[in-house]
Amino acid sequence: MGVLPINGSKMEFLTWVFPALVLLCTQQHRCIRAMNDIGDYIGSNIEISWLPNLDDLMKGYARNFRPGIGGPPVNVALAIEVASIDHISEVNMEYTMTVFLHQSWRDDRLSYNHTNETLGLDSRFVDKLWLPDTFIVNAKSAWFHDVTVENKLIRLQPDGVILYSIRITSTVACDMDLSKYPMDEQECMLDLESYGYSSEDIVYHWSENQEEIHGLDKLQLAQFTITNYQFTTEMMNFKSGQFPRLSLHFHLRRNRGVYIIQSYVPSILLVAMSWVSFWISQSAVPARVSLGITTVLTMTTLMVSARSSLPRASAIKALDVYFWICYVFVFAALVEYAFAHFNADYMKKQKNKIKARRQSAEVNVKNAIVLFSLSIAGVNQELAISNRQHRIPRSLPGSYGTIEIETGETKRQQIMKLDKKSGLKSLFKPIDADTIDIYARAVFPAAFAAVNVIYWVAYTM
Repeated sequence: MGVLPINGSKMEFLTWVFPALVLLCTQQHRCIRAMNDIGDYIGSNIEISWLPNLDDLMKGYARNFRPGIGGPPVNVALAIEVASIDHISEVNMEYTMTVFLHQSWRDDRLSYNHTNETLGLDSRFVDKLWLPDTFIVNAKSAWFHDVTVENKLIRLQPDGVILYSIRITSTVACDMDLSKYPMDEQECMLDLESYGYSSEDIVYHWSENQEEIHGLDKLQLAQFTITNYQFTTEMMNFKSGQFPRLSLHFHLRRNRGVYIIQSYVPSILLVAMSWVSFWISQSAVPARVSLGITTVLTMTTLMVSARSSLPRASAIKALDVYFWICYVFVFAALVEYAFAHFNADYMKKQKNKIKARRQSAEVNVKNAIVLFSLSIAGVNQELAISNRQHRIPRSLPGSYGTIEIETGETKRQQIMKLDKKSGLKSLFKPIDADTIDIYARAVFPAAFAAVNVIYWVAYTM
């Protein structure tokens, strides 16, 4: 059986057309499948007949008036969830907190009986409703979150109960007592109150489900640990009337580990470093002086750097007290060397004076011997002359007896003066410099340990 030849142009045509036909069939299959899915969706029976007509609910609704105006006040239940506590500043005495604020109240104007289902509405529907004018009393600044849309939640129940939730980040003032810093415990508050409605129009109360703050136990703060929190309700009296206020009190205990590492341990090491000079020889003046001045200047720098992160308050803080204790001990070590060096110089001068007195006394003795010998020679000569002349002298001026009487009186006076001087000097008898260093090696560490015990007991109890 013969085979018809196919020329080259037909083969090239089929090579180009065949892939295009395959691609067209594939796209057509996808289009048919998509149309079938849409047809199934359109053809399904979606039950939306239970949804109430919001336009009918909003007819005659006045968002400028509270629910039940002229009647009893509106009960607004509040609940809080803490998302984060970002920053607590002692300098500005404030903290930054992100919370989910849930408010719930009843508005009979929005009740419906089409179904028992709760409606979850779009956040833009909030602009059509009456809302409580809740504000944070002690807030310095606050803002809402709007990424990717406004972080608002609103739900409507058949009986007209509205749940309104919003995410807020606020910087709130917190009065702090820093007298025991960094062993202090602080109490910060978040106060919520109605700005324009008095207790005659609105009443706040904590939600029945608000037994604990969700998310607070999971927070990890850098400098503090939340030890306790409590809810309070009070009525504030102003000239414009009584306004209800809800407060959240939470207690913070400062973590001391970082301060022990950054402040207390370096201070203790600097004080111990100043004690090294007690083991350095008194003759090494440059070494001891440079060590003392270095420790004093380093302690001063540590004090200034630690105070730079604190407010300039008049209250004396526990950390300031400890710094001054260490500063006094470091400075006392420098003064100890000055005192020991002064005593060493004083004793050296006294030894030189005693040596000079001994030398002068030896010279005086030699002179006295010479004078005595000369006086004896003079007496003998006078006796010889008197024997020759057969005279007996009544008095011999310049004789040995007169010299002895005069020298005896002067010696008594000198002895009495020396006794008086020695009595005064015994009261201020200088101590040997090495003895001072030996005492300092024991006294300084013992005194510093005793002061530390008193300090930590006073500020931690």
